[in-house]
Amino acid sequence: MERNKIEELVEHLESSDAIVIGAGAGLSTSAGFTYTGERFQHYFSDFIAKYHFSDMYSGGFYPFETLEEHWAYWSRYIFCNRYMDAPKPIYNDLLYLVRDKDYFVLTTNVDHQFQKAGFDKRRLFYTQGDYGLWQCMEPCHQKTYDNEETVLKMVAEQKHMCIPSELVPHCPVCGKPMTMNLRSDNTFVEDDGWHWAAERYSDFLHCHDGLKVLYLELGVGANTPTIIKYPFWRMTYSNRNAVYACINLGEAFAPSEISRRSICINDDIGNVLSLAKKVKV
Repeated sequence: MERNKIEELVEHLESSDAIVIGAGAGLSTSAGFTYTGERFQHYFSDFIAKYHFSDMYSGGFYPFETLEEHWAYWSRYIFCNRYMDAPKPIYNDLLYLVRDKDYFVLTTNVDHQFQKAGFDKRRLFYTQGDYGLWQCMEPCHQKTYDNEETVLKMVAEQKHMCIPSELVPHCPVCGKPMTMNLRSDNTFVEDDGWHWAAERYSDFLHCHDGLKVLYLELGVGANTPTIIKYPFWRMTYSNRNAVYACINLGEAFAPSEISRRSICINDDIGNVLSLAKKVKV
């Protein structure tokens, strides 16, 4: 890793009028939220033995025969990826670097780790949902529901890979089964909280238009580039005072049009943020 790039990043973190953080799955992966290997084996050994799942993510799409088994799997999935703390303090390191700045976070992650680390929830926009929320499967209305209390019961009371039938969640309006509030198709519920966050993000961008803005992209891959990556490139190009920074192991690059105002660091995000903390001190 080139130390001069770390120093350049810290310089812009400190001198920018505003910082817009765009966070993808790579940030949580670096924080230890891995969906394969030892962590997957620890929480899902029985499902692996029965269904030969190769990873946690793909298992979430399996058409289980009963809702009792479906929610046995998903309650563990939610528990270890939403209600447990990240194994590594990367989100805390990021907050340390921006806590005294005017920042806003746009993220496709659904694991709630920004808020758990202490980021101001009024400066967060979770575009793709939240593991901690349920919605009607239809949906028959545009509202979401916190699931923590029921999920913890599901995890504690499940036996033989099934939860008790009375814990299966149903929509309080139409009575149909509930599902995760995760964007996968046009049934995704954008509730009042989602729209308020979208409006705050839009207002933040408008208020800092033309100022010295750092667009800090962390762990964004090619799955949904239209949400973070492409807009960050476009906004950097349009604002001559803006700088684009990309930290992503194996995928750190910028288009030639903004290359002179870009900092691309091809390394583990956790390593970069840890070194940036030392430089800042």
